[in-house]
Amino acid sequence: MASGISFNKFSKFAVGIAALTVVSMTLATSASAAQPKVNLGTTASYAVLAGAGITNTGATTVSGTAGGDMGSSPTGSFTGAADVTVTNGTKYEAVDPKTDGAKDDLVTAYNDAAGRTPVNSVGVELGGQTLTEGVYNSGSELGITGTLTLDGQNNPDAVFIFQAGSTLITASSSSVNLINGAQPCNVYWQVGSSATFGTASSFVGHVFALTSITATTGATFRGQLLARNGAVTLDTNTIVNDACAGAVPPTDEGGELPNTDAVDWIIPVSVGAGLLAIGATVLVLRRKRR
Repeated sequence: MASGISFNKFSKFAVGIAALTVVSMTLATSASAAQPKVNLGTTASYAVLAGAGITNTGATTVSGTAGGDMGSSPTGSFTGAADVTVTNGTKYEAVDPKTDGAKDDLVTAYNDAAGRTPVNSVGVELGGQTLTEGVYNSGSELGITGTLTLDGQNNPDAVFIFQAGSTLITASSSSVNLINGAQPCNVYWQVGSSATFGTASSFVGHVFALTSITATTGATFRGQLLARNGAVTLDTNTIVNDACAGAVPPTDEGGELPNTDAVDWIIPVSVGAGLLAIGATVLVLRRKRR
């Protein structure tokens, strides 16, 4: 051949490219597989749900398009209920069948979140980090000092699940910030013991605590406070339990066009390379016949 490249060698090269294409497409499919949402069941309408009673101090407000219900089971006590203003919900100050059912669904949701894989191992401190969708696990406690940023990457269905082996503790004035379409309704925190939120902190997501939840003075929440076995303690807090909004328009921060992550280009680039290899093989065959 005039090209100096044998047909056999070129064929092997083409087969290699085709194989690489298949592998790349498989990797792209795996990398882009999203976590499904945790099924909240009848807990969805509860902004606050406890196992051993609710205690409130100061003027607390509870609302949200998903529901502002508050209740506890099997202990139905609610101390300080008169100082809680609820919109779009009910304050259950005694054991109620609806709350009993929600507690059952909380156990299911907790176990679902705890069993999610594959996990990304993280250290205790989440503050100062920017994380994309996925499952994040700490074998011990989790904490937030400063700001934790969750990046939805222009996907309003991006799901974030955090698994804490023991406690979740946030510092005073700490915050969870959502960018690029991330929504509070798709953030879940599974806590192996108790959760404590610092003074004037700002938190996002559904909190599933095995034991108790303590919200100190002025802490605000977009999501739910759900304690399986212990009490929920409130102090002049604002809790907004909103359902998911519609699709969020993509952003163009820093000049980046929507959906330009590297994984988004693997399939088209790989397919293009494979087609080029096939075309080149056909060309060689034609020349060989001549």
